Amino acid sequence: MERRKLGESGLEIAPLVFGGNVFGWTADEATSFALLDAFVEAGFNCIDTADCYSHWVPGNKGGESEIIIGKWLRARGARSRVVIATKVGTEMGPGMKGLSKGYVARAVEASLRRLQTDYIDLYQSHTDDETVPLDETLGAYARLVEQGKIRAIGASNYRGARLAEAIRISARQGWPRYQSLQPLYNLYDRAEYEKDLEPVCLAHQVGVITYFSLASGFLTGKYRSREDLTKSPRGARIGDRLNDRGFSILAALDQAAARHGATPAQVALAWLIARPGVTAPIASATSIAQLSELMQATRLTLDDEAIERLDIASR
Repeated sequence: MERRKLGESGLEIAPLVFGGNVFGWTADEATSFALLDAFVEAGFNCIDTADCYSHWVPGNKGGESEIIIGKWLRARGARSRVVIATKVGTEMGPGMKGLSKGYVARAVEASLRRLQTDYIDLYQSHTDDETVPLDETLGAYARLVEQGKIRAIGASNYRGARLAEAIRISARQGWPRYQSLQPLYNLYDRAEYEKDLEPVCLAHQVGVITYFSLASGFLTGKYRSREDLTKSPRGARIGDRLNDRGFSILAALDQAAARHGATPAQVALAWLIARPGVTAPIASATSIAQLSELMQATRLTLDDEAIERLDIASR
């Protein structure tokens, strides 16, 4: 299995990351264990989660995904085989959000307990917190690296200017810097990343791990009409993509899929994997069959004509 360097962090990951947002939501513990087993046995090694997953589910408090991953790590003795990426900052409850040094220090300990590990490979700012100075957050991360509790740091949902400023502060202070960015980026959602964030990431060799890589399932081709939106809990997020541009993208995906003997989802992921600066897309699955389909995308090399047609359709 190919390994790609994640920025200058020293971490190396396979070109597909498992999105752990489904654990404790649409995948129960037994299903989650089976999915993680299959993922790692196939040679993949990076699992992405967040402390807040999945607090949006009625009855959940947040932390459910980390708890399941932690139980799996303990049961399988798999800690050394995987790169665990989690996040901090999104609200978990009253007074439990943000990137202040005090909250980061408390939140990392909670994540470590849930994950049943003594270190986190990639600790990410889930969303920018403009109420806290960047140097306060980065200084807190520097202490955690010194203590051996985290290996590297990343950012998610940052604007280009803020990411660049954070990198400058780290360089000036001699602190660890953001080695990765986790942006919303896929064939449908291109403009913001390519205009604002991609230049910063390329200039500073920041690794890129994309989320919503299949546009909440739209790029699988599963949703082609209003009636299709009832097929899954994510359908409600997809209605605004049922427009002329969306249908043009689906047509280009269908054409490329037929040309390469693949599925639209595999083509959409292969397009991301081939993008300059992208280390790996994140994708979630709730069944072994679905996961197997997604993993096959890493073996798919799109030809120039297919990439050009996809670029034009999604421009």
